[in-house]
Amino acid sequence: MPLPVALQTDGHVTLLKWHRGRRNLADTPFSGSRILEGMAAGASVEIDLQIHGEGGMVVLHDPRLEQSTTGLGPVARTPASGFAGINLRDNDGADSGEPVMLLDRLTRLIASRPIGRTALLQLDFKDRLSDFHDNTLDAFIKAVSPVAGHMILSGGDAEAVKALSAGIADLAIGYDPCLYGAMERVLESGDFAGFVENALKTAPWASMIYLHVDLILAADRAGFDMIAAFHAADKTVDAWTIHAIDGTTRPKIARLLELKADQITTDDADRLFEVFG
Repeated sequence: MPLPVALQTDGHVTLLKWHRGRRNLADTPFSGSRILEGMAAGASVEIDLQIHGEGGMVVLHDPRLEQSTTGLGPVARTPASGFAGINLRDNDGADSGEPVMLLDRLTRLIASRPIGRTALLQLDFKDRLSDFHDNTLDAFIKAVSPVAGHMILSGGDAEAVKALSAGIADLAIGYDPCLYGAMERVLESGDFAGFVENALKTAPWASMIYLHVDLILAADRAGFDMIAAFHAADKTVDAWTIHAIDGTTRPKIARLLELKADQITTDDADRLFEVFG
């Protein structure tokens, strides 16, 4: 069976993005071995990035180490050397044996191995511009530049994303307009066209827009095709996140495919591909 990289529906290709580096629900989030497998296979893979205590970046989602690793303390105060010997916890909370990855370590590993032609690693930046250290920009540029052609930077703070990407010509850029209460406000107001207009004004440089699945489908029920609206502005659309493939999510996936989502973020690309491939 081929690895779950993409689906084709009525001539439209929808990429399957491995959320937090997971190909299936049994995977440990941010497993370095799985991320490297996805890059070699030409998959779309997502990781989260936070600034650590020395201004560089680490591949983690939660703000405290004990939430998902064998370490203790706030990520933002942990120096680079402090991650040595700290492992990721698996889905049961046990030590997975997989080390926490610093961004520069991960990109060196990616650069040292074959990369699939279509491989794209989403760097989802979780912090804000105000969290930058004096060296954050330089550290990011140094880490990402050698493999920038297979990376896309995203985040909810448009100014932070713009600042990080400014020094890397080959780096694709995305934007998530759903964060910081924006999704809740548009669901209450019903002004979906205004939401699209504001996103395009905020991040005109973004090539991909990341939209919550429930927002896309709420707009659809109201008669507004949000994916088509972003397509009309020459943007691709990622729909996030499908966790398990079950009776609740199958109709959602089917509709996303009908609406021509360009990418679906999922924790179980194996099962999604099996059901819809």
